[in-house]
Amino acid sequence: MTRKSSIDLGLDDRQQQILLAVVKETVYAKLSGKKLPKYNFEDRIFQERRGAFVTLHKHGQLRGCIGYIVGIAPLLDTIQRMAIASAFEDPRFPSLEKEEFKYLNIEISVLTPLKKVKDISEIKIGRDGLLIRKGFYQGLLLPQVAEEEGWDVETFLKHTCLKAGLYPDVWKEEGTTIEKFSAQIFSQDVEKILDIKAIQKKFNSDKSVRE
Repeated sequence: MTRKSSIDLGLDDRQQQILLAVVKETVYAKLSGKKLPKYNFEDRIFQERRGAFVTLHKHGQLRGCIGYIVGIAPLLDTIQRMAIASAFEDPRFPSLEKEEFKYLNIEISVLTPLKKVKDISEIKIGRDGLLIRKGFYQGLLLPQVAEEEGWDVETFLKHTCLKAGLYPDVWKEEGTTIEKFSAQIFSQDVEKILDIKAIQKKFNSDKSVRE
């Protein structure tokens, strides 16, 4: 369930499963024309303000990916909001249809704070994502993108520039800001994601066995 490019930001297996279930239940409720579910968990990490992205794949192809670069809301709220955004508001794709739902893979990336890159030797493929800004333009690529594509650092920089709507070598110019970040990344096929009640029951049962 966890990506090679993932780092540990403190989300344990239960919390990861809960966040994946939140995306699943939220998207399905929207597709079904029902009210969005409301959640109340005591986990402190869910109340932390963190940047996060929700990525949807269908048959291995990108189907939607939207997120917040920085933490502007509690993590749980961000994940639920980005679930709706990635499924229905990504301008690159039409809104998700109900018949597509069962084919989805849901991926969540919870981000570290941004850190300015002074030299590109500081960038490590498989660990870092990139944000490049120049003027009114900015582009972001998650850590797993470079890993999946087999890019080296310079190719990663070029593609991040293209994502920003800039030409590939603008990262070399004065006035261009390069920032990096890492992420805890986890995913699961939608049909394998348990609902919230089942997750709570599973982990309560596991706790009783250990005790």
